[in-house]
Amino acid sequence: MNNEDKIPNTVCLSSEEIAIAAEDITLHKATKPFSKALLMAINAGAFIALAFMFYTTALADGHGKLVGGLCFSLGLMLCVILSGELFTSSTLTLVAKSAGKTTWTKVLSNWCTVYFGNLIGGLLIVFLMMLARQYNGFDGKWGAVVLNTALHKIEHVHEGDTYLRGFLEAMSMGIFCNIMVCVAVWMSFGGKSLTDKMLAMIFPIGMFVGSGFEHSIANMFMVPAGICVYNFAEPEFWHNLGIDPSKYADLTVYNFIVNNLIPVTIGNIIGGGLMVGVYNWYVNCRAGHKKA
Repeated sequence: MNNEDKIPNTVCLSSEEIAIAAEDITLHKATKPFSKALLMAINAGAFIALAFMFYTTALADGHGKLVGGLCFSLGLMLCVILSGELFTSSTLTLVAKSAGKTTWTKVLSNWCTVYFGNLIGGLLIVFLMMLARQYNGFDGKWGAVVLNTALHKIEHVHEGDTYLRGFLEAMSMGIFCNIMVCVAVWMSFGGKSLTDKMLAMIFPIGMFVGSGFEHSIANMFMVPAGICVYNFAEPEFWHNLGIDPSKYADLTVYNFIVNNLIPVTIGNIIGGGLMVGVYNWYVNCRAGHKKA
């Protein structure tokens, strides 16, 4: 019997029914053909980047991180509704692996494909942002938000800290982030309508962004955007803001990968795949359940 036959037609699914549905949903994600997964991942990377532009606009216009976080929820909505493949939610394919429905080879292959596709999508939006000189928006405040946000993301190693301490800080922020992202996706599995799914995602995403947690795919847009503004913005941009460019000299590809992307990605896998996906699947489908 297919898992879908076990799910009654109710207004929304119960926690047990969501866990059952998650087995098939994540199996479909893990076994998607390479070309389709890649193209859908490029879409998702672009969606998240566009949502971060929305967040940046909110902050540049004087609104706080909470409003910016609610704006950013648009990114996950687009991924879920338009079937984008997002690495942070693809960590939930550990559910299909735990249920014995797929293999580590397929899970890891899917992760690599989606991660690379998300990077392409994010960098594409960075390229278009630079062509449009969007960083000059709001008299340069838009670009200043990008620069300050990007710099903050690579500075988890504080003065007097060891690299390990900074690594653990960034990883922990990645864990917190993907707990909320995958909680949002998990709840959307239980919705039966477009409205259900969208409403389920707003506050978990608003919470993670407003709290400053670390999302590896969002960072694939924001930090490269900061690096590009630092390296390619016209002298007038810096003059109008009255900012010394040397303040952002740490915005390098090396610092981004080592100080942010690696630890945050590990944290995202732990937070989403294990602490939300596998944990909720086990509680609802395995723990205390007698075998038939």
